[in-house]
Amino acid sequence: MDDSVAKSLSETTQPGKSHSDGDAARDSQEENNDSPHGEEEQREKLIRLPLGRIKNIIKADPEVNLVNQEATFLVAKSVELFIESLAKEAYKYTAQTKKRTVQKRDIESAIDNVDALVFLEGMLD
Repeated sequence: MDDSVAKSLSETTQPGKSHSDGDAARDSQEENNDSPHGEEEQREKLIRLPLGRIKNIIKADPEVNLVNQEATFLVAKSVELFIESLAKEAYKYTAQTKKRTVQKRDIESAIDNVDALVFLEGMLD
């Protein structure tokens, strides 16, 4: 029998060594797989708008008496997606000028150049 094969066999037959090392390696791989998911979850928490405040804003309209929880969620999600879209468009203009910080002028450029954002013209003045 080859020495390397004999050595690997003796390592696997030693108590507490083979399974725990393999389990530890598998656990560390699972932790590595979980960390991107955890970072994504943390990112999601950062961009969520508070539903209570959205509900209060909706109720500020005198024509609104009751606000359904599902409606509040849909309004909040729509606003989150809109803000994300506006930020991405503004970042394109930031990247064109080789800057790393989105500024008011980048948002204005996005509003002026993207047809879907024309309704925001003059809002930043």
